[in-house]
Amino acid sequence: MDNTILGILAEKLVQFGLTRQEATIYLCLLQNKDLSGYEVSKITGISRSNVYSALASLVEKGAAYLLEGETNKYTAVAAEEFCGNRIRRLAALKQELAAQIPQIGDSSEGYITIASHRHIMDKIYHMLEHVEYRVYLSMPSEYLEQFRQHLEQLAADGKKVVILTGDLPPAEIKGSIIYQTDKRDGQLRLIVDSSYVLTGEMTGNVTDSCLYCGQKNFVDVFKESLRNEIKLIQLTKGDIQK
Repeated sequence: MDNTILGILAEKLVQFGLTRQEATIYLCLLQNKDLSGYEVSKITGISRSNVYSALASLVEKGAAYLLEGETNKYTAVAAEEFCGNRIRRLAALKQELAAQIPQIGDSSEGYITIASHRHIMDKIYHMLEHVEYRVYLSMPSEYLEQFRQHLEQLAADGKKVVILTGDLPPAEIKGSIIYQTDKRDGQLRLIVDSSYVLTGEMTGNVTDSCLYCGQKNFVDVFKESLRNEIKLIQLTKGDIQK
């Protein structure tokens, strides 16, 4: 496998709790059946002492199995199984932490800047997971597909889902009301339950920046602006689907 691809995969595995070196050795095990520490060292170029330390850690973290014998060897746990186990354990840990960590009260009503595309996407997911009544969402159509499952589930649960997009979505988003706008400016506008707003630039770059706010006056003005835009669309085009 190309070294560039291996490097990208290793960086992704780091997100699942492996060190960069452990990820490299794990990928080596995935590509080669049942290796000794010496063989891993020879293939990867990592010193034997570091290899044995990393292999022991991979076994402890559930990414590899030890095959005991005259010469101990190691075999990788399938990536889907390893990642699935990590996600399941983290989900259980999340519930424990949420129940045990002291709360600091309601979310801030001030103006919070959220920087980088990844963090903006995380915030959108979090906001959609906590919709109680309604959500209004306007974003570049190329990102809309990533939220399809969440939006359709909200609609199925009886929540009002209104989407504004500059292009037709790739496929129907069941249960939602969709308005096609003339805007194709890469702007994100999200209102949840008339209580919280997320708005800003969404181009897919680390330089993206959005403003998150729960300040009532700001939310009311933002909501009124979006309502007027929808009225204008209804007068000129109407909604695409319900």
